[in-house]
Amino acid sequence: MNSQASSATLTGLTESQKAALLTLLADDDPAVYQLIRRKLLGYGDAAVVWLSQHRLSSDPVLRLRVSAIVRYVRGQQADNRFLAFCLNHGEDFDIEEGAWLLAQTQYPEINVLGYQAVLDSYANVLSEKIGGETSPEAVLRAMIEFLFVQQGFRGDELNYYNPENSYLNRVLDQRRGNPISLCLLCMLLGRRLHVPIVGVGMPGHFLARYQSMQGEIYIDAFHQGKLLSKADCVKYLKQNRIGFEDSLLSVANSRRMLQRMCANLHQIYSEKQLAEESERFQRYIVALAR
Repeated sequence: MNSQASSATLTGLTESQKAALLTLLADDDPAVYQLIRRKLLGYGDAAVVWLSQHRLSSDPVLRLRVSAIVRYVRGQQADNRFLAFCLNHGEDFDIEEGAWLLAQTQYPEINVLGYQAVLDSYANVLSEKIGGETSPEAVLRAMIEFLFVQQGFRGDELNYYNPENSYLNRVLDQRRGNPISLCLLCMLLGRRLHVPIVGVGMPGHFLARYQSMQGEIYIDAFHQGKLLSKADCVKYLKQNRIGFEDSLLSVANSRRMLQRMCANLHQIYSEKQLAEESERFQRYIVALAR
């Protein structure tokens, strides 16, 4: 909907008409509420700006319904932004931007800049700890000590399929995640420290990898940042009856990572029989496959 047209329509209402809309929005009759909700949604962005002024109303019903409408509109906007991002970028887009846009589809009102400031602060503290150290293993061990011991990040083994484990804001809030989200955290911290850490989409278990002139070191972020060699990865694949090929340890580019994150969430929502969420993630997967 054209936001300028919506704004003009809403601006054309008198204060008494707006007050009447608010009264009807809090009406006990569900049919009346649905009618007013549809009318307000028709005003688009302008309704969000206006309704946001009433999120602290003394009427608890009005507060609840205003907040629900604002979240719904912002969720739709976030959905459109993420779909456009998926459709309009190539293989190696900014994975951090993609991850935050994905998070906003579920949590449209999060303060992304605030979360990025947290990551920046982690990097600043760790940079001081590392100092002039250049040994790849020493740098990684310092990062692992900071993230998984001092900050307490860990793989959520008790509730592995909790969808919150896939959203970066909730991973930072709860210090729990799944393999790919925790590897992403290592990658984003590595980026801020100019440490080359990439994602590796190994079947059944996502890893991170530190690549240097001296060789490669794999990071099992889900298991407290355990460091692995290539031989360890090959052993894992064989134990799980997966024939080894070098391609199984290849770098997962940004698009493949985001696809895997969306596929995980699609599976989770499908198994929970949340049709609307499942269909939404199916759209994302199709967009990323283009």
